[in-house]
Formats: sequence, C-alpha cells, structure tokens
Amino acid sequence: MKATQRDFAQVAQRSAANCAIFFFCGQDEAGASAAAAKLVAMLPDAGERIELSGAELRSDPVRLVDEARSTSLFGGTRHILARVSGEEAHDAVKTFLEMADLGETEGACPVLIIAGSATDKSRTAKLLEKRDDALVAMFYPPDLRSVTAEVRAMADAAGLRLGGDLAERIARGAGLDVRLAQSEVDKLALYLDASPQSPKLADVGAHDAIGAKTEEDGFMPVVNAVLSGEVRKLPQELRRMEEMGLNPVGLVLALERRAAQLASLAAKLEPGGDINSLLDRQRVFFRDKRDLSVQLRRWNAARLNRLIPRLTELHQSLLASSQMAELILANSLTQIARFAAPRR
Repeated sequence: MKATQRDFAQVAQRSAANCAIFFFCGQDEAGASAAAAKLVAMLPDAGERIELSGAELRSDPVRLVDEARSTSLFGGTRHILARVSGEEAHDAVKTFLEMADLGETEGACPVLIIAGSATDKSRTAKLLEKRDDALVAMFYPPDLRSVTAEVRAMADAAGLRLGGDLAERIARGAGLDVRLAQSEVDKLALYLDASPQSPKLADVGAHDAIGAKTEEDGFMPVVNAVLSGEVRKLPQELRRMEEMGLNPVGLVLALERRAAQLASLAAKLEPGGDINSLLDRQRVFFRDKRDLSVQLRRWNAARLNRLIPRLTELHQSLLASSQMAELILANSLTQIARFAAPRR
C-alpha cells in the first residue's frame, strides 16, 4: 500500500491491523516521525519499543528478522522502530521480505522504518509498495496552511479553542514542524487545564505565558545565518540560542525545512531566471523573501543535494549523542555556514 500525508489518516487504521512493515519517507522527516507515532498508537498492542539505527541494519541485515521474531524479556509484545538514512535499510528489508514469503516471520512484531532522506521511488520503497503486508508513506514538505489546519486539529483533540490567528502563530513558531507544534499545544492545554470534557479558550496571552518562542525570535535567525553564509554572525546566534534554551534537534528540523523549501524553489528556477520574480510568483511569506533570495544565490540544486543528506546525518547524530549535542551542532553549523559564504 502507498499513502501520503493527505490520505495517511484514512489508510493508517487499515494498515495498522494488516501490515507487518511500514516505511515512512520523504523530505518532511518531522511529519514522517509524527505519522509513525500515530500508527504505533493504532497498533492493537504495541508493547515495548525496540530501536535500531541505520548503521546497525546496514552492517547486519539479518538482525531485523531476528529482532522481529524475538519476544520481549518479560514475554510481552513489542514493535521495532528504525531511523535510517537513504537506503541503509534496503538489505535488511529485502531479507525480511524473503523470510516473510517463506512463512518464517509469522508472529513477528511490527516494523516501522523512518527514512527521512529517502523517497517513494527509492529501492527500499520499491521492495514494499506492491505488497499487501507493507505500507509506504511519503511525506512532502508541508505548507503553512496544512500545518495550521493540523494545529487546529491538535487543539480540538486537547480541548483547546484557539482564538484569532493563534494556530498560524504556533505553526510558524514551530517552523512548520508538527512535533514541535504538538508540544506547544500540549503545554497550552496543561497551562489552561483544558481537556475534551472541559474545553478552554487559548489566546495569544496564554501562549506568551508558557514561554513559547516565535519563529522570528527562535530558530530562524540561526537558520538564516547558517544558510546565508554569515559566518561572523553565527557565534552570537548560537549563544542566543543557548540562552533561550532552544532545542538543538528543533533547530536542525528548522534547517531541514528551509533546505527543503530552497530545493523546491531551486527546481522551479530557470537558468538565468530572476529569483525575486520567482519568489513573487510562489507567494512566499514577505518576511522570508529577503533571506530566501540570498540563500537561493548561495545554494543551487547540486549544493542542496549535498546539504539535505548532511542535515539528516546531523539530526541523527544529535539524537544519538544528546550529551555532545551542542558541540556537534556548533561544529556542523560552522562548516555549513563556511560552505555557504560567498567566495572572495
């Protein structure tokens, strides 16, 4: 089976009951991760989570089958969640499917794979897309309207009525990352003591009271410094980020969003075309226009094809090494900013 973020909600419930392996891919890694979490919640009995990395699956393709057929230490159910880059899971998935066709995976636990830098045209996805026991879900970079609608749905589920343009404000402040937006909605619901049984009205004042950071005073100044090649400005932005207590993973997600946006724009820019005219036609947010104009001059399609996998690797490094996150982040962002800096 195949799905995108548009029809995932309709497909997910059926696939949760019938599929053995799930492949979440696309440039919207945050959306893919959020969808994986929703699917786990739909499993009849998700049980214990076993996490595997792409490096583990690449080095030992048989491990996926072994882990899927194993039982929990205490005899309970479980599921596997693997975060991989590109085609790291290909051989492991191929081995799993070969064993499944031989009837050797009966009773195996569900396998969920999040491959942020892969697509539904990847070799791994091709192994799965025509099978009745598998789901391939592709997540494209979200736009402001779709994430705003998602925020409103989150709020409804939490018992919040969002006043004015608060849903859009939360979407922007989260850098169009549905996971960060969900965190903001959860904090608002807790602050207002809201629930579906006792709904509350949330306004801008309540949002400010929980210390929510908007896009303008949060991630985006760092994102723009890095991708615009402003090497001298970057240290002060990193210090500001630390002082504000911003999440390093959240920053990398914002970078991934902007890189995906740049890739989409670069694909529509004809050779020698006028960048500002393109931005006008695409109706980008007016506050982003200047920065996007600079960044499109720094990053062509070839450079972006190198940048996006690099950001995915950085994201995975931060998740794996939380104690060293700030050092890893500072080094990587400095290297990217130097690469983007104009040549003299």
